[in-house]
Amino acid sequence: MTKSFVCAVDVGTGSARAGILDSEGNLLGRADHPIAMHQPKPDHAEHDSEDIWSAVCKSVRSALQKSSVAASDIAGISFDATCSLVARDRQGSQISVSVTGEKRWDTMVWLDHRAIAEADECTTSGHAVLDYIGGVMSPEMETPKLMWLKRHLPKTWNEAGYLFDLADFLTWKASGSLARSQCTLTAKWTYLAHEEKSWRRDFFELVGLGDLFEHANLPEKASPVGADIGPLTAEAAAELGLTEKCRVGAGVIDAYAGALGVLGGFAGDEKDIGRHLALIAGTSSCVMAMSPDPQPFAGVWGPYFGAALPTLWLSEGGQSATGALLDHIIRWHGAGGEPDAAMHMKIAGRVAELRAEDGDALAARLHVLPDFHGNRSPLADPHAVGVISGLTLDSSFDSLCKLYWRTAVGIALGVRHVLEALNENGYLIDTLHVTGGHTKNPLLMELYADATGCTVVEPLADEAVLLGTGMVAATAAGIYPDLNAACVAMQQGGKIRAPNKAAGARFDRDYRIFLEMHRQRQMLDAIG
Repeated sequence: MTKSFVCAVDVGTGSARAGILDSEGNLLGRADHPIAMHQPKPDHAEHDSEDIWSAVCKSVRSALQKSSVAASDIAGISFDATCSLVARDRQGSQISVSVTGEKRWDTMVWLDHRAIAEADECTTSGHAVLDYIGGVMSPEMETPKLMWLKRHLPKTWNEAGYLFDLADFLTWKASGSLARSQCTLTAKWTYLAHEEKSWRRDFFELVGLGDLFEHANLPEKASPVGADIGPLTAEAAAELGLTEKCRVGAGVIDAYAGALGVLGGFAGDEKDIGRHLALIAGTSSCVMAMSPDPQPFAGVWGPYFGAALPTLWLSEGGQSATGALLDHIIRWHGAGGEPDAAMHMKIAGRVAELRAEDGDALAARLHVLPDFHGNRSPLADPHAVGVISGLTLDSSFDSLCKLYWRTAVGIALGVRHVLEALNENGYLIDTLHVTGGHTKNPLLMELYADATGCTVVEPLADEAVLLGTGMVAATAAGIYPDLNAACVAMQQGGKIRAPNKAAGARFDRDYRIFLEMHRQRQMLDAIG
């Protein structure tokens, strides 16, 4: 019997990655290629979708070459991507979402916050769809971005014939199908997958998007994650270096792929899966928890039905800037510079030396509230700002290291804040499964255990996001009968880090200060 292989594609904020995996989930070859971002104004961030597709094709061809697998043996492909919004005209050509009017900038990046006023309007509407996004609309979701587009770029809106979440755009480019994933529509488009009439058209009427379906080419029903939506077109197969035998699977948002990659092994254990939290941590951080029953509450997105594993409800929280915040601290400080991997490791090394000297007293009066790009969870306040308390005139490299260390503490305490909200609302989480760039940061990995008191599992798979997307591709290819079976068969396990109980009192103190800083910031905002 010929062994089957799959291709997984992950499009993040700064690059496209591709991996070739076997049916057991082993990564045989991977490659990445950068993608461009355009930021013409504060809070505006744009991609060129053709640049993204080109980066995808280059990455797939390179990963295939590295894997030594024949193109004809790739049975399935799937895509995960950031929840960015792609606009195309009625002929499928690029149209601008940029204030510059350049057609190549046809994609609003997930972190684009230009539509914050529109998000507030959605929240004020009080519509029932808000019950399934934590009660507050985020500018990172698609509805506010669509409202902004219609109001501020009416020419683009009038010409629009296709509006896609980025993962769905990529499956369209690959297969020609207008199918949309249950993951993308449920998590970002207010689609209620658990209801017979999943689109609440009265909500779109209420927020001025009554004509959305004329411009977006949205289906009445979403396709379940991993559904086979057809083969690669001849053109796409040629560009990707694959064959027309390769099936295309309905994809996922990137963080959801990570959740599948680290939690998929529990797909057959619905009773126990609620103890486990996926923390997909890179530029920003997403936390994902799943349960057999919906657990709705304010400040955490969801519950979303079938947005990752079928029949399970998913709650999503997160932090809008984590890796990006540490980069910012390095750039911002006078002793900093370019926040490359070498600089992060240099700082981490010096922090270790300073802690050996000072112990728990290291920068004990320095405190960081990490909401520099708003608070995604559990406050759901995109207007929130960061706070630093305890600065002095010291501008040395050591002062940068201390600020970096305490910023990392603040990031970990933010995860604890989300965890407590989840556990107060029906979850019993005691284990964090961490994947993404933060696994390369020894300070964060230590803090995620010690500051939360949870067991931390670091996946043995180098690329848990690619693994999760590979599980989706294997389902579409028919290698496994369903997504649950693919997840259980392809999971890779992880190495465990227990929390340091002796550190508990120190972080309990820091957490009390963390909560007090939230309270004081709210008081200052109320005065102002």
